[in-house]
Amino acid sequence: MTNEYVLEAITREFPESVLSHSEPYGMLTMEIKKEDIKKVIHYLRDSSLEFNFLTDICGIHYPEIKKKEIGVVYHLHNMMTNVRIRLKAFMTRENMEVDSMTELFAGANWMERETYDFFGIKFKGHPDLRPILNMEDLGYHPMLKEYRLEDGTRTDKNDSMFGR
Repeated sequence: MTNEYVLEAITREFPESVLSHSEPYGMLTMEIKKEDIKKVIHYLRDSSLEFNFLTDICGIHYPEIKKKEIGVVYHLHNMMTNVRIRLKAFMTRENMEVDSMTELFAGANWMERETYDFFGIKFKGHPDLRPILNMEDLGYHPMLKEYRLEDGTRTDKNDSMFGR
């Protein structure tokens, strides 16, 4: 199975869902409409493509791109042919919600909880969406790029020591 074959099968089945595609480092990467991501992943799992292993779900934050500020990245693996693909779904900060994959993959449960915990992305239909690693009363999502990297009030550090 090749990347071209997988891309052709998905664009044939969901012609309006694939917004863009590329192959960084040889891995097929597709941007999918947020509303269609669950349908596409369901198709990838249950069709002859047999992407039956959900390797990872994670969040991304691009604060400089307002229409695609928040994203969810899914890595799927066909264990029989050893083919991996990456799917991305983007959204705005005002609408940080995407369908849960727990109905399709039991392992998505904790991955979605971690993504919610660190990025604040809500997964519709998740059975137990609450923080998994951070304290419940933390009050913010630490992986969002909202804070400076260094504390400007520190005097015991000199940036030149760190190659800056």
